[in-house]
Amino acid sequence: MVVQDIGHPAYGCFDLDASLQFYALFGIEESFRLVKEDGSVRLVYLHVAGDRFIELFPGGPPPEERASQGQHSYRHLCLMTDDIEGMVEHLQSNGVTIDTEPKVGLDFNTQAWVKDPDGNPIELMQISPESPQRAIADGTAFPESDILVTPS
Repeated sequence: MVVQDIGHPAYGCFDLDASLQFYALFGIEESFRLVKEDGSVRLVYLHVAGDRFIELFPGGPPPEERASQGQHSYRHLCLMTDDIEGMVEHLQSNGVTIDTEPKVGLDFNTQAWVKDPDGNPIELMQISPESPQRAIADGTAFPESDILVTPS
C-alpha cells in the first residue's frame, strides 16, 4: 500500500472552451467528460500521457478575481494507490481524518478524500479495470453512458 503516482491535478476553469484550446496547444486533448443528469458538464478529463490526466471543472472564478481577490482555481490533487483500503487504514492509524470513506465514483474507480495540514483536498484513487482512465491508458475503447461521454 503506497502511492503509485499522481493521477491528476484538478482545476476550476472560468471558460472551459478556452481552457481546452489552451491545453490542446501542448498536445493535451480531451479524453472524456462526466455530465450531470441535466446534461451539463460536471468535469472534463484531459489525457496527458499513459495514465496521467488533468481534470477541469467548469465554474471556476474569473481570472481577474483570482488576481485581485486571491482566489485560486486549484480544486484537488489526486494520488493513485493500488490498495485504497490499506492506505485509508494507514492514514487513520496515524491520526489523519478521512473526509470521505472509500466509495466507487462515476468513473468506476474507488476514491477516498482527505485534507493535507493546510486544508488542501487530496483524492486517493484506486483505478478500476473498467474505468475510462484505464481504457485510455491501455489504448482501448470504453462504453459511453448517460454520464460518461467522449468528445465529439
